[in-house]
Amino acid sequence: MAEIEARTAERVIDACVRSQSVRKCVFTSSLLACVWRRDSPHNERHPTVVDENCWADEGFCRDRKLWFALGKTMAEKAAWRAARGSDVKLVTLCPGLVTGPGFCRRNATASIAYLKGSQEMLRDGLLATIDVSKLADAHVRVYEAMGRTACGRYICFDHIVRRAEDVAELERQLRIPNRTASIAQESDQLPTWFELSKRKVSRLMSSSRRCLHGTYSIP
Repeated sequence: MAEIEARTAERVIDACVRSQSVRKCVFTSSLLACVWRRDSPHNERHPTVVDENCWADEGFCRDRKLWFALGKTMAEKAAWRAARGSDVKLVTLCPGLVTGPGFCRRNATASIAYLKGSQEMLRDGLLATIDVSKLADAHVRVYEAMGRTACGRYICFDHIVRRAEDVAELERQLRIPNRTASIAQESDQLPTWFELSKRKVSRLMSSSRRCLHGTYSIP
């Protein structure tokens, strides 16, 4: 399914390139395409920053059977490759787990797939969510700014889940057994190994400065 998702993304961008009317594309990826990696910073003095320059390790995702993360990573890379050298300007948004009134229940399969590995994400400070209405607004703002400042990738989230009550609420919305509340209680006492950064999207939402770095290298 990950390979199918990647081929689909490639074909969508190819269709945009062939079209005479499409010159801008906002592609929805996932924060999971940025966070999963083999190397661990647990012995470092300061948290490792996770931002738009980070890519998930595909081999690690395969080894851990993190298929949702693998599919999103492969699809986003395929989209960037397909857009390279064309007249279509591509921007990607990498949102956390999408939440909102009833959203998780209506999209339970994808939400549960996103949460595979949630215990590790929770311990490391990488389990983040975003309300669906705020994500929709981010898409509109990014699209509107593509002729001026918007470029490259954007990590997008509004809340980092650390507390047991937040985990319990997520599990209640998804109607899944309470599996990680005890981990959340432990996480409150643990150092944060990673720091999720959404500075780029925050600057975009509040600024109109010109972006000079619109090209991404794909590992």
